[in-house]
Amino acid sequence: MSDGSGGLRAVHHIDLWVSALSRGRESWGWLLGELGWSEEFSDDDGCAWTHPDGTYVFMQTALVHAEYVRTGIGMNHLALLVDGRDRLDALRAAAPEHGWSELFAEKYPHAGGEQHVALYLEDRDGLEVEVVTPPATAEPVG
Repeated sequence: MSDGSGGLRAVHHIDLWVSALSRGRESWGWLLGELGWSEEFSDDDGCAWTHPDGTYVFMQTALVHAEYVRTGIGMNHLALLVDGRDRLDALRAAAPEHGWSELFAEKYPHAGGEQHVALYLEDRDGLEVEVVTPPATAEPVG
């Protein structure tokens, strides 16, 4: 599948299973919207957001309600891009209002190392997202 520029996308889609769809919409819907994803649909069965490159995220309520263990077997986290340190700082400030808790706050923005600029968040189900700004846009404005 093309990314719109003639190249092949690296990811087709991601499915997220959450404990409560309303909470997932609140947290993930806000974050994905802030990162430029468009909501495609939302109903009682699920919701989806699409990135400009065509990649989409589909969310629905988990069929089995067991505690998620991020540090166990399975995917640890999803890493998404944001354009610029100022946007990263704004996401950090607003995230708690949308159901996110910051991970590694004492090391922000270099929890991944001195050359890596990112924000680490965890939703109320324990799902982690890392929001990364590329090095060329990592310097704060001002």
